[in-house]
Amino acid sequence: MASTASPVRARKTGGFLGLVEKAGNKLPDPVFIFFYLIIFLVLVSVVCKLLGVSAFHPTQLNEDGTARVVSATSLLSAENIQRLWVDMPKTFTHFYPLGYVLVVMLGAGVAERSGLFGTAMRAAVRNAPKFLLTPVVALVAMIGNHAADAGYVVLIPLAGILFASAGRHPLAGIAAAFAGVSGGFSANISPGQLDALLFGLTEAAVESSSIDPTWTMNIAGNSFFIAAMLFLYLPIIWFVTDVIIERRLGTWQPDGETAAKVSSEDKPLTDDERKGLRWAGFAFIGVVLLWVAMTFSPGTPLIDEAACAPGTIAAGECSIHTTLSPFYKSLVGAFFLLFLLAGWVYGKAAGTIKDKQDLVDMMSEAMKDMGYYLVLSFAAAHFVAMFNWSNLGLISAVHGAAAIEQTGLPLPIVLGLIVLFAGLLNLFVGSSSAKWALLAPVLVPILMLLGVSPEGATAAYRVGDSATNIITPLMVYFPLILIFCQRWQKDFGIGSLTAMMLPYSFWLLIFGVALMVGFVHFDIPLGPNAPVGYEIPVSK
Repeated sequence: MASTASPVRARKTGGFLGLVEKAGNKLPDPVFIFFYLIIFLVLVSVVCKLLGVSAFHPTQLNEDGTARVVSATSLLSAENIQRLWVDMPKTFTHFYPLGYVLVVMLGAGVAERSGLFGTAMRAAVRNAPKFLLTPVVALVAMIGNHAADAGYVVLIPLAGILFASAGRHPLAGIAAAFAGVSGGFSANISPGQLDALLFGLTEAAVESSSIDPTWTMNIAGNSFFIAAMLFLYLPIIWFVTDVIIERRLGTWQPDGETAAKVSSEDKPLTDDERKGLRWAGFAFIGVVLLWVAMTFSPGTPLIDEAACAPGTIAAGECSIHTTLSPFYKSLVGAFFLLFLLAGWVYGKAAGTIKDKQDLVDMMSEAMKDMGYYLVLSFAAAHFVAMFNWSNLGLISAVHGAAAIEQTGLPLPIVLGLIVLFAGLLNLFVGSSSAKWALLAPVLVPILMLLGVSPEGATAAYRVGDSATNIITPLMVYFPLILIFCQRWQKDFGIGSLTAMMLPYSFWLLIFGVALMVGFVHFDIPLGPNAPVGYEIPVSK
């Protein structure tokens, strides 16, 4: 270990990263960003109304077969002013991401506070062989995104201890875990609360555009893509950690005090914790079997047998995914029940939940933690709704799609550029939901008009949103990671942390763009009933 007696160097504030930090710190809170954007939107709507800005609706025709003209509407019109104040409760409560996220978090809050997430992470990485320590840490870190804060608070410092116990540099362990939890933010083996959040915003954007009123959110719409991200990112994080970062850090030589501290903190699981994990596993299997029974048993509630006429599925005239629509929509409830039951039985077995009141208290605490998200959702909901009322979302999408088509760029390249743009924006605006709430109302309709599904737009965004998380000082957990590093090397500064994470960010972004381009080029489904391509339905 580098000398822990080294003097603390002054924090570096120059260079490109210094400019990013200064510019980002001058930005207001995302809630106020939406407020200022609403004011700007009102002014733009008035000007566009006076100028007669319009566009042909891409999917709706008049009775005579001619294209319907959509004109800009002033948000200061009597109708829209009335709608703003009268419909304010409905605008807020009907905001799609709100219900999805709150439902999942009710269950996830129990799983986190009972200790299930933290214990599961410790159990997964503690006994990993030395030569497999890096990939195991990275894998658990990416899967641990379902655990939200636990991935940062539990796994990252634990990775430093595990690497130190194995005689490896603890900062390499922290780097690998940070790269997995944050750089691989969207990569996972299954959908989770992030999918509920992002697809809720996507659904709101599709509805506001009025391009396809039949499209509905499917929380599994990116499940194939995020699984591909996980298996692609895993060897990248492994290679960068072992070949680049650990060699750069050099050999770690702990002093006696540090070695004793590592030994004392690398504690095995207790019998109660092991018992809790076993019962949580039984709960997981039970929920999975319940959903299988409700989906595939005869006459079950999660299959819409009337959605396809008899014989049309075999003839290829109707997709089996159409009949599975209730199953896809039920997955939000499935994750709620899974997290709730697994967390409950773990807590009862491990002794962290004494009675039913503890369970209620944990769910209440989870909702308290969502307080800021509720405020942000209120602002975002009104921005999205007013964007819809003004018709500027659809008009800008039509003209934006036409402008992109005129450039002659292939569609995979367009999506690759969108990934890079999302990654650049992520340096200045840290909140994933805030950025997508800003981008989705325009980006999703534009890509739909260009032949990319809403699932494809969401996938492109989440690649860029993940890769640069680990190099921006504005990421909410960045200071915490810095503190974890300074535990092992006192003179480790913000520049040191950024430099350590830059190779991860670079390679994750490059391969993430390549993955997105590959899915588009080869027309690989992003999830069940979620093709990357999209065909605009035309109606009168």
